[in-house]
Amino acid sequence: MCNAIRALAMDAVQKANSGHPGMPMGMAEAAYALWTRHLRHNPSNPRWPNRDRFLLSNGHGSMLQYALLHLTGYDLPVAELANFRQLHSRTPGHPEAGLTPGVETTTGPLGQGLANAVGMALAERLLAAEFNRPGFELVDHHTYVFLGDGCLMEGISHEAASLAGTWKLGKLIVVYDDNGISIDGEVRHWFTDDSAARFRAYHWNVIGPIDGHDAAAVDVAISQARLSDRPTLIIARTVIGKGSPNRAGTEKAHGEALGETEVAATRQAIRWPHPPFQIPSELYQAWDARAAGADRERQWRQLCEQYAAQYPREAAEFQRRTAGDLPSDLPRIVHEAVVSAQGKRESVATRKASQLALEVLAEAVPELIGGSADLTGSNLTRWSTAVPMRTGTDFVPGRHINYGVREFGMSAIANGLALHGGLIPFTGTFLTFSDYSRNALRLAALMKIRSIFVFTHDSIGLGEDGPTHQAVEHAASLRLIPNMDVWRPCDTVETLIAWEAAIQRRNGPTSLLLSRQAVPFLRASSDEAAIRRGGYVFSEAAGGPGRAQAVVIATGSEVPIAVQAQKQLAEQGIAVRVVSIPSTTVFDRQSEQWKSSVLPEGLPRLAIEAGVTDFWWKYVRSGGAVLGVDRFGESAPAAAVYEHFGLTAASAVATVLALIPKGKGQ
Repeated sequence: MCNAIRALAMDAVQKANSGHPGMPMGMAEAAYALWTRHLRHNPSNPRWPNRDRFLLSNGHGSMLQYALLHLTGYDLPVAELANFRQLHSRTPGHPEAGLTPGVETTTGPLGQGLANAVGMALAERLLAAEFNRPGFELVDHHTYVFLGDGCLMEGISHEAASLAGTWKLGKLIVVYDDNGISIDGEVRHWFTDDSAARFRAYHWNVIGPIDGHDAAAVDVAISQARLSDRPTLIIARTVIGKGSPNRAGTEKAHGEALGETEVAATRQAIRWPHPPFQIPSELYQAWDARAAGADRERQWRQLCEQYAAQYPREAAEFQRRTAGDLPSDLPRIVHEAVVSAQGKRESVATRKASQLALEVLAEAVPELIGGSADLTGSNLTRWSTAVPMRTGTDFVPGRHINYGVREFGMSAIANGLALHGGLIPFTGTFLTFSDYSRNALRLAALMKIRSIFVFTHDSIGLGEDGPTHQAVEHAASLRLIPNMDVWRPCDTVETLIAWEAAIQRRNGPTSLLLSRQAVPFLRASSDEAAIRRGGYVFSEAAGGPGRAQAVVIATGSEVPIAVQAQKQLAEQGIAVRVVSIPSTTVFDRQSEQWKSSVLPEGLPRLAIEAGVTDFWWKYVRSGGAVLGVDRFGESAPAAAVYEHFGLTAASAVATVLALIPKGKGQ
């Protein structure tokens, strides 16, 4: 059974002439022990809510997972394995969630699979605390991870493992493929950490080193791990490329095909006489997990029926949450909050507006859970009734998470919460520190998951902290990530709509960029439908649309500058339309008719945003202008920094006057 994994791995990589055969060949026995003796899953229903989660953090060894999925009965025929790494196959170079049935998360960038697993294990514990009742363990599953040296070398492994130990995630079990080899060769020359001591210092349970090629030893280790109330690291000593006579134990088995000669030699060495991609029927029967998986799910669904009879309200809520559906009254609640905000007309920082939105939304959407990277009082990511999660003597399953100073780990853990299902996670930090989280943001967009990233202190407007903290290029860079929606609202109304859009979005993540400084509430009315389109007319030109001589575009805290300039220009007889584009990504998806109605052709355009200017030229086009910041900021009070960079109404007025053809104004 283990050699079936080895054969499929080496044959697929050889056929593609691309890939990593060594890890699957070395981890075959560990995979056998886990998948045949412990993993609770149903190949016929990969989305069964109470399944165990299996994550391949060292995702370059993807053929291990593909072989396991194929052999155990998932909808992954052998033809897909033979099409490994080819266009439109369901067996891409690294595992991708949503593409291959049974793949829980997209891995490849090392260490993030471990962090996602921490999020999944946390989700299991939180949902169990919320929904389980005596005699009804509705939520009861483990999260298993395979990882390698590279995952442990990446810094995110420290952030994630530290939190997992602090949170006492006893149902998280990690098997470390300790083979001593990476692409550059023997890791002893650059990785000499005492990994066992390191994880014990994180308050993990550590087992091993054990012989990773002794399936019985791995089985015993997993059984012991399942008894622990702490996360477990099993250190399994293995030989990379095991079975290959000339490449086993070397970097040559890591990241390239073995070669036809070596594949033939390996077949002989492991006594595998079968042609490529041919598995004997008796081995398929031995691996097949469909009947056992269907029986486990059937028993669980019977438990759910009994649970619903005794706890109908909780059962309905659990079903809604696991389906990913939102409360039906959410649109009404948001509308009422918008009407209230319009009535109050509060001039607040949009980070405060975000907290006000959370006060409403957190009550309406109980699956909303979030926190901050040690900046709660600055990000305002905790609402008044939010209970902080605590893991002392007794577990307190709160909805506010203190992540500590761990931006990357926080973001990847949030992705794991989203992937698990039943929760909608959000995180918080300063916008400039989105750089620390960047790869997790990218993977959230790639996986099309509902993660929400709150970034406050979104510009030079944060003032005295200076250029290290003043985000200049960050808004533009986030907008460049495919499938990442980015909102930079200008007041309480736009902030509410942005939060609503983020919560409702099921096919991708959202970044909310929020100001530190207060922003004047200037709107005359709240056209919610228009705001939801991402870009709309905030303030029409005096005399109506036909009188506009120019368009001033702005976002966030720069919208008031545009409105002030509009008033000053009107005093000079120049009619200007002010357009707010809180989300360029959403606006870009609108119809051409809508976009042209907001930004009419033939009128000169000025864009104002306290960030790099290059991004805005696609909106202002030739003959337009952009006021922004194309260098790093300055340490000074916000008003002085804005004045220094020319982000003022006076600069906007002068620029518009220069754009309007002579004879068009007074």
